[in-house]
Amino acid sequence: MNKKLISLICAILSSFIWGTAFIAQDMGMDYIGPFSFTAGRMFLGFVALVPFFFIFEFKKIMKDRLSLKIIFIYLFFLGFLLCGGNALQQYSLLYTDVANSAIFTIFYVLIVPVLSYYLFSKKIHWSVWPAVLVCIIGGFLLTELDNITVRLGDTLVLLGAFFWAFHIVFISKFLKIFNYPMTIAMGQCLLGSLIAFVPSIAMENVSLANLLMEKEELLYAGVLSSGIAFLLQIYSQQNLSPAPVAIIFSLEGVFAAIFGWILLSQFLSGMKIFGIILILSAVIFSQLSPTYDKRKYGRS
Repeated sequence: MNKKLISLICAILSSFIWGTAFIAQDMGMDYIGPFSFTAGRMFLGFVALVPFFFIFEFKKIMKDRLSLKIIFIYLFFLGFLLCGGNALQQYSLLYTDVANSAIFTIFYVLIVPVLSYYLFSKKIHWSVWPAVLVCIIGGFLLTELDNITVRLGDTLVLLGAFFWAFHIVFISKFLKIFNYPMTIAMGQCLLGSLIAFVPSIAMENVSLANLLMEKEELLYAGVLSSGIAFLLQIYSQQNLSPAPVAIIFSLEGVFAAIFGWILLSQFLSGMKIFGIILILSAVIFSQLSPTYDKRKYGRS
């Protein structure tokens, strides 16, 4: 099977898992706080990946002469970004609904090409700027301006989009020097969990009993969303560059809004649905327009 097709399938599957995981995230904070949930889910993701690491990659890594210092720095940075994105997303769900949190999360799709330009000197296509304007309009339609708490939640998740954008960009860069997806996924989950554990101890009432009360939600968000889905993300980025793959990941917003409506009865008004359509249209336009130009004008 074509490698790019496999990466495409991996990206779509990870988007589906991330989108449905918003439901578990929203329902999983009755007895624990956002940092506790974040630390717990990432630790479970780490545990779920350990067997795969020893079966498929451990022996290969032992044979390679690798700079452990550089690998640890990358993994720590990815763990920090993963922790920040997850924690802000989790906090946002205390103030806003699943649809808003998911849709504002996918703003990373418009941030990724800008980061690619400033970090790796990649040219920004003209289509990004009108797409940003349309996204702002769509976000305005999604946000309840008369509800201050909802606006706070939207702001938190929008800030988290920067963490996700940096995460996507640096995953692609790291894969060029360390092409071991399972090790990357496992390592970032462990380090991200340890980072989140510190503020959870300082700010929240953490106990095993409370964590067990949220075991179903933690298992879904941990094993599937943090473990399997982030592994699928890394596999997808082996053969797809950051900007194109980001558009596929944006489907998590669609899946989250739909399942939030179905399972949590978080009704989407006509105006909010229109806002979602605008944002998704802007995201698609910003990614497909460069491809169309290349085909039309024969650019390399």
